[in-house]
Amino acid sequence: QVQLVESGGGSVQAGGSLRLSCAASGDTVSNNCMGWFRQAPGKERQGVATINRSGGRTLYVESVKGRFTISHDNAKNTVYLQMNSLKPEDTAMYYCAARPGINGLPTYPCSLNLPFNYWGQGTQVTVSS
Repeated sequence: QVQLVESGGGSVQAGGSLRLSCAASGDTVSNNCMGWFRQAPGKERQGVATINRSGGRTLYVESVKGRFTISHDNAKNTVYLQMNSLKPEDTAMYYCAARPGINGLPTYPCSLNLPFNYWGQGTQVTVSS
């Protein structure tokens, strides 16, 4: 079991920045794939970025490349999402998620398209134009 608690959401103007944090507890060693997802009203949930905490390899959805950075601090069991140059279309509830990596490939990048097992409660990000 993994417990995830997000923080850092808020309201900003377009072009601004926010940093989201996800504090993890429980079996974080086994669940080394961490990800950020978002869901806007009336839209499907979208994978934003993932990081493999064993090695640090990252993946991003195309729409946030160059603007968002996912990182981790293993000593604090915390994953971050630094969001710069925010746009109104980034407005959504942002969720942190965790799952095990691929057996036999401990440092392989964590796909945005495979299901995640554990989810946080979400933190709202609102970007105004």
